[in-house]
Amino acid sequence: SPPPSGKALNTQGFRLYQSGRYPEALEKFQAAARASPDYALAHYNAAATLGVLRKQGKVCDYDAYQGTIVEELTTAVRLDPRRLQRAKEDKDLDVIRDTLGWQKLLGHTPEKEASIPTLLRNVSWYGAGSGVYGTTRALKFQDGGRVEFWKKDINDSGKAKESRIQGTYTVKGRAVTVTLPKAAPVTGSLDADGFLSLPEPLGRFTDTPSECEA
Repeated sequence: SPPPSGKALNTQGFRLYQSGRYPEALEKFQAAARASPDYALAHYNAAATLGVLRKQGKVCDYDAYQGTIVEELTTAVRLDPRRLQRAKEDKDLDVIRDTLGWQKLLGHTPEKEASIPTLLRNVSWYGAGSGVYGTTRALKFQDGGRVEFWKKDINDSGKAKESRIQGTYTVKGRAVTVTLPKAAPVTGSLDADGFLSLPEPLGRFTDTPSECEA
């Protein structure tokens, strides 16, 4: 007998999704997308199910990375632009709202200088990770020119200590200036590829947290 169609696999996946069997649903949706690469709904459902698994803390078990979710959703929207409106209201996709990929779907891209203030505020910015400790620094830009610098210091015995420092920031074109207490202002930039580079002690930031590197 012929292999099941993308549509049939998607229907099976939807039934599994409705009964809360998300890992099995994901398998079906991904199989549907492989069977019918131009089937927008299969890609969309895969993205949404990955979103659920991410919310459940199962990122590493099912590769429920924000980037993977964004990729599936972006494919779905490219194939069927109506999917974007659905995505805006879909709670399963709340886990990607603070990514560059989601902002790009909304029309805010780092290539456009005018988008930079919006991207700074709407995206979560993460520094490089440190193995099992994951992300060790992050920036959260807020309204009113406020910014929070979060960092995790690891001592010699491997214990982590977290701290949050409140500061201010300004934007001029691509240039981003951050001022933290008892420190001179530092100026870096958000480039067209979406990398936010600032002098030490801040460093380089992307929208991708360090996960599953243990």
